[in-house]
Amino acid sequence: MPRYYITTAIDYANSNPHSGTAYEKIGADAIARWKRLQGYDVHFLMGMDEHSMNVEKKAVAAGMDPEAYCDGMEPKFTDLWKALHISNDDFIRTTQKRHIAGATEFFRRCHAKGDIYKAKYVGLYCVGCEAYLKDSDLVDGRCRNHNTPPQKLEEENWFFRLSKYTDAVRRHIEENPEFVQPEIRRNEVLNVVRDGLEDISISRSTFKFGIPLPCDPSHVMYVWFDALINYISAVGFPDDPARFERLWPADLHVIGKDITRFHCALWPGMLLSAGLPLPKSVWGHGWVHYKGQKMSKSTGHLLDPWDVIEPHGADALRYFLLREIAWDRDGDFTWDSFTLRYNADLANDLGNLLHRTLNMMHRFSAGTVQAASEPDPKDGALAAHLEGCFDGVSAAMDRLALSEALERIWDSVRRTNQYIEENAPWTLNKQGRTARVQTVMANLATAMEYLSVLLHPFIPQSAGRIREQLGLDPAPGALSRAFVLRAPGGKVREGTVLFPRIETREPKGN
Repeated sequence: MPRYYITTAIDYANSNPHSGTAYEKIGADAIARWKRLQGYDVHFLMGMDEHSMNVEKKAVAAGMDPEAYCDGMEPKFTDLWKALHISNDDFIRTTQKRHIAGATEFFRRCHAKGDIYKAKYVGLYCVGCEAYLKDSDLVDGRCRNHNTPPQKLEEENWFFRLSKYTDAVRRHIEENPEFVQPEIRRNEVLNVVRDGLEDISISRSTFKFGIPLPCDPSHVMYVWFDALINYISAVGFPDDPARFERLWPADLHVIGKDITRFHCALWPGMLLSAGLPLPKSVWGHGWVHYKGQKMSKSTGHLLDPWDVIEPHGADALRYFLLREIAWDRDGDFTWDSFTLRYNADLANDLGNLLHRTLNMMHRFSAGTVQAASEPDPKDGALAAHLEGCFDGVSAAMDRLALSEALERIWDSVRRTNQYIEENAPWTLNKQGRTARVQTVMANLATAMEYLSVLLHPFIPQSAGRIREQLGLDPAPGALSRAFVLRAPGGKVREGTVLFPRIETREPKGN
């Protein structure tokens, strides 16, 4: 069985996750679930980034030990991921012993290579980015990501000799187009690398919540050098070489576009220094805006995922974000657009299709799949359409075009509804054409089963409920392109409405 290792960015423990954070995890989860359906042995990693100045400040302000503060933050993340049905296999924290061991050994290797040295540095530092900035990173004197003015800092720190790897990183990006995706992110990173990479500070002595440097315990590792190593410390580096060799390199790092440079310039340089393989691909997704503005922890302009999950269910949020916001660009959440998409796609198209199918099967087939003994060209047209949908979804998922994949599936949801109208089984029943009615019902039951498999990566709980009402195991098996009619005898059952219609109702305080 081929393996597939996918990761997301690990999240800062200094504040609660928001819907932009959730977007990344939901998208990565859809990819991981799709790969499992394809027969891959998937390892899906997520985690929490704890060693940072921002986290230490939050802990001090709360009168807590930083690690105890992080212990309290962990369930705020993991509870949300469970509620959203994220299927990660592991959750790493940078305070865990396995990560500290991995980061310490990684530092030793880079230091032994001669790539780490001590020097004094004066520069502009953004607390939000946890990084020094160039003038080109500023807009009107402010960080382009956080809209805050940077601080001028002068420090004596340990540095990583990233400049040494400029040419190697550039060649790797140029020769491997899949390494940085989508193309707009690749072009951005290439422009940075072609201008020349600068050595980067990788330690701090002004705070203590971090991993001490083996060569200088008065300094702790700077957050990015520490955090990036989670991708290998979670899979056996350095203490389980067999596991590490099996899982590394990662097939896909899923990250936000604002941290692409760290993953596509700094991380490759670090790995080259340590003598380790580079990840195969990094995908920098866009941002979720809320009512026309970028979500920001500093301004409090955020959409709490629970405001959608609690009244409408996790799949409502999953579907909206993945369908409405293309995986390669920014998009906007408004309550009006959410309600429109929910009612039109989930309630009307999918929910109504399931309700009609089950209702007719109970009316005309005693709730049982019967033999399809009177075929018609309309049946073949439906089967061909669904198999074409499979091809389109597969191609879209290969390109990580998640919104396009859902668009293809919904085209088939509407086509299946059209099949009902074309055949009008209520009229056939009145005409006494029982065999044809049973054939139509068998095709509908099969179409719903087919769609449930394609829907599983995106709205897994709802896809499972569809399958249960069809009398099937809620967990789908492997993907199959062939539209094969269900064997006679299977029972279906009516259940609660899959997606009740909703009215626009923005939570108070939003």
